[in-house]
Amino acid sequence: MTDIDCVIVSYNTEALLPACLAHLKAASHSAHVQTIFVDNASRDRSAEMISTVFPECKLIANPENVGFGRANNQALPLAKGRYVLLLNTDAFVAPDTLVKTISYMDAHPKCGILGVRLEGRDGVLQPCCRYFPTPWNTFLHRTRLTRLFGGVQMVDDMAWAHDTIRSCDWVVGCYYLVRRELIAQIGLFDPRYFLYFEEVDHCFAAKRAGWDVVFYPHTTVVHLGGESAKSEGAITDSGKQLEALQIESELLYYRKNLGFGAALASVGLTWLAEGLNLIKRALKPGVPVNASSAWRHIALVWRIFAQTRWATRPTR
Repeated sequence: MTDIDCVIVSYNTEALLPACLAHLKAASHSAHVQTIFVDNASRDRSAEMISTVFPECKLIANPENVGFGRANNQALPLAKGRYVLLLNTDAFVAPDTLVKTISYMDAHPKCGILGVRLEGRDGVLQPCCRYFPTPWNTFLHRTRLTRLFGGVQMVDDMAWAHDTIRSCDWVVGCYYLVRRELIAQIGLFDPRYFLYFEEVDHCFAAKRAGWDVVFYPHTTVVHLGGESAKSEGAITDSGKQLEALQIESELLYYRKNLGFGAALASVGLTWLAEGLNLIKRALKPGVPVNASSAWRHIALVWRIFAQTRWATRPTR
């Protein structure tokens, strides 16, 4: 019986595939792992490499880019194992990652979703034990006013060592281990999200259904981050790729899980955040105000809010 079905969605990351699979193979040990690739119409040779160099892997080659969450969902009919692991092409597991995380899940049947400690190639810790976003904590983060509201739970709390097992709200999708019973109960990713917020929404549904979401720090995955998105456009100053999809998914998430008032509050607080940041920049000598960028972002948020029918449906 297969222990893990490892689902890898590829999009223009041909150069990363050999290293990703080499690390996965080295970590398999006695675990029975089936690897399922879903290629999202890569413009490089990703699909060809998978079929010729890694013929033991199952391949679904999409004629168009269907998005990250939908592509992962496509692999489910082929999955037969006790667990489903969603692994990014830019995430390299350690030799002990699979054994340790499977063992933990086996010993803790209420754990439905598990994530691990993430570090960059430089060894710097990345956010990996996260809490649900709200319009308010997102506003505080964007305006850097968190010190004035110390009681608000922010999405990321990096002020601890990340060396103990913790229950959290959601874990990052680059190494996302899911119990098959959870998928049978609530499914995998909501197809309304083309990119971003898939795992946030899924963890929200899992916790609502009574499952635990766990951060497991006793193994480390090296995560480069943003490799597929880099092929679509420049990374913004805030480190977020593909700004329009980020905004859309955020609004869809708020409307679905927190209601229309939250989606509307997100739009309003975005405007307020841009205004406050403009004022702060204007008060700092020698710092460019860059009002046009702020107005462009405000206009983009409003346009996406309208295009999604007030955050009720995706645009693609």
